[in-house]
Amino acid sequence: MSNKNKNKLNKESLFNKIVKENHERIERICGYYNSNAEIRKDAYQEVLINIWNSLDNFRGDSAISTWVYRVAVNTSICFSNKSIKQSKIYIDLDTQNLSSIIDEENLRAKLKEEKQLEKLHHELNQLTIIDSALISLQLEGLSIKEIAEIIDITEANVKVKIHRIKTLLKTKLNSEDQ
Repeated sequence: MSNKNKNKLNKESLFNKIVKENHERIERICGYYNSNAEIRKDAYQEVLINIWNSLDNFRGDSAISTWVYRVAVNTSICFSNKSIKQSKIYIDLDTQNLSSIIDEENLRAKLKEEKQLEKLHHELNQLTIIDSALISLQLEGLSIKEIAEIIDITEANVKVKIHRIKTLLKTKLNSEDQ
């Protein structure tokens, strides 16, 4: 077998491993930026294409998962910008709707919670693209260091930006409650 064929097999097996290990993460990132299921599927495919095309350029400066997040976030932002001018984060409210219908005792509490989530959803969609990316990565449970590597800004800058975003969201949500 030639070196070219060996390299191709190595690339394919690495790609398959990456997809297997990061499938759900990639889907969630695509979901943050696209509410339509068909568009999410298209964005997911675009992420996979970009991972495949960029795989030869991965230098190993960061963890493969960090690199995958970066590709997924950047691709999702670009992909959503193709179809709409503003990138948005989408939160699925179906489970809250269902539970508020079934559980009449807690209906008022559930409706209040649902209204808060809708307000939060609205406020998240007012954020800049970078702020949206920061929040979506934090929702993924990534560390400040990992977010800094993915967004390519300093850890201190990530901390400050996330703190400001949280403060802004709390202020807006609390002011609308009164």
